[in-house]
Amino acid sequence: MYEIDTKLKELEEKGTPISVALVGAGQMGKDIVAQISGMQGMVISVVVDIRTDICLDAYRLAGVTERICVTEDLEEAEDAFRQGMCIATTDYKIATRLSGVQAVVDATGSPEMGARISLDCFDHLKHIVMMNVECDITVGPILRKMAEKAGVVYSLTAGDEPGSIVELYRFAKALGFKIVAAGKGKNNPLDIYANPGMKEWADKAAKREMSPRMLIEFVDGSKTMIEMCAVSNATGLVPDVRGMHCVKCNVDQLSKVYSLKSQGGVLDKEGVVDFAIGNIAPGVFVIVTTDSQRIIDGLVQRDMGDGPNYLLYRPYHLCSIETPITAAQAVIYGESTAHPMDHLTSECITIAKMDLKAGQVLDAIGEYCYRASIDLAEVAKEGNMLPVGLAKGAKLICDVKKDEIITYDMVELDNKSVLLQLRRLQDQLM
Repeated sequence: MYEIDTKLKELEEKGTPISVALVGAGQMGKDIVAQISGMQGMVISVVVDIRTDICLDAYRLAGVTERICVTEDLEEAEDAFRQGMCIATTDYKIATRLSGVQAVVDATGSPEMGARISLDCFDHLKHIVMMNVECDITVGPILRKMAEKAGVVYSLTAGDEPGSIVELYRFAKALGFKIVAAGKGKNNPLDIYANPGMKEWADKAAKREMSPRMLIEFVDGSKTMIEMCAVSNATGLVPDVRGMHCVKCNVDQLSKVYSLKSQGGVLDKEGVVDFAIGNIAPGVFVIVTTDSQRIIDGLVQRDMGDGPNYLLYRPYHLCSIETPITAAQAVIYGESTAHPMDHLTSECITIAKMDLKAGQVLDAIGEYCYRASIDLAEVAKEGNMLPVGLAKGAKLICDVKKDEIITYDMVELDNKSVLLQLRRLQDQLM
């Protein structure tokens, strides 16, 4: 993608810009619409949300106030698209089925919707940019396989931490470095029992113009576990311990902290995913090492430290602002920013945040009932542990204690769920 700016300029000059559809016009989605609206060689053709006024607000914030067609009819949308109009709708199938759309961005955050949107993309030969990491860690491997069979790209997004970490990882692997650790900084306190009803977090969410549930997904650690699980499944790197180490340190300490215990660090093994609380956020990192004395000497000369481990650090990730780059990669180069391997390396398991009663229906990630934690996929399988992506809407058939792992045999799942059916198929095949 080294000439991606030139490629996009050429598309602009030819009058054949990449056509992108967005499903989910929340905080991140609105950023995507605004960013694409300022780019060469790419247009946002469709915006989908549960209300069309949300879609129209996304267009308005991007400076698009005219030539917008509000419709729930695919044929009408096709006519509007041919006339160069933008489309606002509540039907995600207009995004996945409109003939001119080349790539669809899923920014819904709903694992169930992610599964449905992806399958329809494959049926209609659209690339899928998966901002929905919760869906990816649940059924990513089978979605990627289906995308390949359809001849389209399934990709996590540039700018989100998993995508940014994998970019560094690929750089390091291409150069032949051995990977010791890969991770991210956490930019808010860790409170594993936080819930949206706590005034402190509700007030902070209001100031940041985000839903309390979304903020709590970060605060209780679930989002970090989910993101690093996605990295694990894309690279084969593993958590050193359940939940990772979460060391409090600063950037200049990372290469020392994330080293083997025999070297004064915290790790029992190399090749791990982890995260840190300190001045690292919003950055991401990869810790590398090498056995080549010549390269070691060169790294010392370039002020990379005395080793044996060396820090590759990206001091920012721009979240949804970078997402258009992934759409361009998919359309122009047929490549992903990041994608899972053909199996799960890690699993995000479901742990109760409070005492729960039989008959209770589990709420969403970032709410009251549970939090996510990362463990090896084989450990989760042996323990029959419930993947966190399947937890919402599950009905408990027994009491569960605070801090207890919720397992498959503790819940009744919705057999009508497309996500669940995909997960069962993935478990059988992969």
